[in-house]
Amino acid sequence: MTPYVSGGTVFTILLICRLLESSMLNAEMKEGEILPPTIHKLMKGYNKYLRPFFDNGPVTVGMSLDIASIDTISEINMDYTATIFLRQRWTDERLVFEGNKSLSLDGRLVELLWVPDTFIVDSKKSFLHDITVENRLIRIFPNGTVLYALRITTTVACNMDLTKYPMDKQTCTLQLESWGYNINDIMFYWTRGNESVSGLDTLQLAQYTVEDHYTSVSEAVYETGNYPRLVFHFELKRSILYFILETYVPSSLLVVLSWVSFWISLSSVPARICIGVTTVLTMTTLMMGARTSLPNANCFIKAIDVYLGICFSFIFGALIEYAVAHFCSLSHMDSHIFMHYGHHMHDLDDEMNGIITTISNHNRAKRRKEAAATQTPAPASLELVVSPSSPSGSEPKPEAPPPEPTHWCLTALATVRKVLRSFTCCTVENPHHIDNYSRVTFPLSFVMVNLLYWTYYLYF
Repeated sequence: MTPYVSGGTVFTILLICRLLESSMLNAEMKEGEILPPTIHKLMKGYNKYLRPFFDNGPVTVGMSLDIASIDTISEINMDYTATIFLRQRWTDERLVFEGNKSLSLDGRLVELLWVPDTFIVDSKKSFLHDITVENRLIRIFPNGTVLYALRITTTVACNMDLTKYPMDKQTCTLQLESWGYNINDIMFYWTRGNESVSGLDTLQLAQYTVEDHYTSVSEAVYETGNYPRLVFHFELKRSILYFILETYVPSSLLVVLSWVSFWISLSSVPARICIGVTTVLTMTTLMMGARTSLPNANCFIKAIDVYLGICFSFIFGALIEYAVAHFCSLSHMDSHIFMHYGHHMHDLDDEMNGIITTISNHNRAKRRKEAAATQTPAPASLELVVSPSSPSGSEPKPEAPPPEPTHWCLTALATVRKVLRSFTCCTVENPHHIDNYSRVTFPLSFVMVNLLYWTYYLYF
């Protein structure tokens, strides 16, 4: 039973091999029928896994770009998305044929040819358009030159310096490099120098204008070797008009609105507080809205942040100015009351000093009389008055002198005078002058700061 099964298995395998061989022959016959004789002749013995001039030095590949569109430029992700037409030219000595006309082939026949392994260095994501078919072009010239074109949409990283945002200029690059072939196998070059890239002159961008662009050739050095690299540089300048209308003008008008409080009476507390708090809150909302389109985690202090901070400082300063003026007005009223009370206390002090002086003089005269009386000898008929508390009865008890007057009242009055002088030095002679000065100093300071701000960020 076992030899019979083995023989059946061998027969089945031979049958399958025969069927596969016949299908391959049919495919070759169909391929020969599809391909023209010229192409069929070129493809005979062609190995797409070997590059041109495999043993005769590197193959040179010329490149050119056509920028169809730059769709988005993101400051948050620091990248841009562009649709480009990438054209590559090289010479393959195995594809030389007789004639004077080029052969335009279907893009799907690129699978039969060797093509460079070009990739975009800083690409985050890319795709080849395939509607209605894959957007590829293959054209072979009689001298063996191959033109290979692709339509690609790619998102490329672009490192941005946002310290002068929104008056900034960004330089982005598009870098093309060989993935597997080093400089000993393949060389890249721009076909027409700086004119190898077209389409930027007619490009319309939302917030930017393309100021300059140029090309360069370099080498990428890795651990595995040196690889050819082509770099396309383009400089983008941001249009500031949108930000002037959206941020700079509203913030400046809020600062001017905060100055209205300088023309309102100091006694109108609700009106002035309402203007100050409203402008502060509105400015805070404007500052938060200006940061929504920018990256949150970054170390940049942007130009727009500096201006919004300046405006917020002026608005907050106007609110503080009213607090100071109102406090000075209250202190001014209280100082008048204290000064009136001080004059009254001064009069009382003078009267008290007169009374104390009179009493002191009277006591001093009385003491002098008593002293004179004690020095005069007493008559013999008079008996000494013996103090009952004296045990010997020989010493008389002298009368206690009257207590010296205390000066605590004078010290208190002097302290009150010092306090009143300190209040007089801290108060403003006329609190309304604070508003008068603010009407001039605030606008002039704001104009000077604006001149310095715009000069620095536009010309430095």
